[in-house]
Amino acid sequence: MSTPIMLTKDMGAADLPGVTHLAIGAAWDTSTGGSGRVLGAVKQRKGTDLDNIAILMQGPEPVIYVGLDNEDPADGSVTSTGDEHTGHSAGDDETVTVDFSKVPTEIDSILFTVAAFKKGTDFSKAKNVMVSVYDNTPGSPSQKVATIRPSLLGTGNLIVVAKAVRGADSGR
Repeated sequence: MSTPIMLTKDMGAADLPGVTHLAIGAAWDTSTGGSGRVLGAVKQRKGTDLDNIAILMQGPEPVIYVGLDNEDPADGSVTSTGDEHTGHSAGDDETVTVDFSKVPTEIDSILFTVAAFKKGTDFSKAKNVMVSVYDNTPGSPSQKVATIRPSLLGTGNLIVVAKAVRGADSGR
């Protein structure tokens, strides 16, 4: 019997029983960043760089970061489609996939984040930001189980979208 995985947001937890493979996809459109005609067109063509990152945690300590330009763990537990720099891709621009059966036992939670780390980039320079959560459990078709449209107005550069916790009664 597999350990249940809880996907949490500020509004509470969503139990996803039977999910053994989870994918988190981040999509966004570029924007002009509030600039006018010529400069705005250049900024929109250049794009906005957001990053979809999974942080594997052992208690309160981050152990592994997956996303950005980091290499995926050799055990195949968490993989990333790579770093899309512009937001010009169709569908999800970046996706992080987790095979919970391969996640090392010392990892007790995974934080799923979207960040804007590059100089001059923040969430106000991207529009239509959407994070999709997929059940990718083998033997059944991949299906979207949640769509999260975080409020990304302002100049912040990191949000925690969700947290997967090992075990339903872990108290986190």
